[in-house]
Amino acid sequence: MLPSESAPGAAVIADRGDTPTVPTGQRGAATVLVVAMCGVLLLVGAGTGVVAALVVAHRQAQGAADLAALAGATVLAEPGRGDPCGAAGEVAAANGAALVSCTVQGQDVLVEVSVAGPRWLGQVEDLRGEARAGPV
Repeated sequence: MLPSESAPGAAVIADRGDTPTVPTGQRGAATVLVVAMCGVLLLVGAGTGVVAALVVAHRQAQGAADLAALAGATVLAEPGRGDPCGAAGEVAAANGAALVSCTVQGQDVLVEVSVAGPRWLGQVEDLRGEARAGPV
């Protein structure tokens, strides 16, 4: 179709082999967008890592508290086996936790343990777990 035969308003490309060019106002826009998206993904990934580490440490503290309370209740249930809180402290230490408190209330043993939390982004608090064990 010759340029004179083209539809009204249709773009005409010259016969000299010129190729259409990209407007200069948008050069590099995709690069900026990709870099920005990579930054957002990096921040989301780092935030997810921090939250996951906190959850893992809390689960470790809770598991250590549960096992320490069970150990204390087992010693308490069998007279002459020793100190329930001593047994709870040993089990807590074996599970990577420190025994914060141990209380015997009747036939129940209540324990609280702490585990060092991740020290990222200035988080300095330890994570705690509490448990109670005794006869059913």
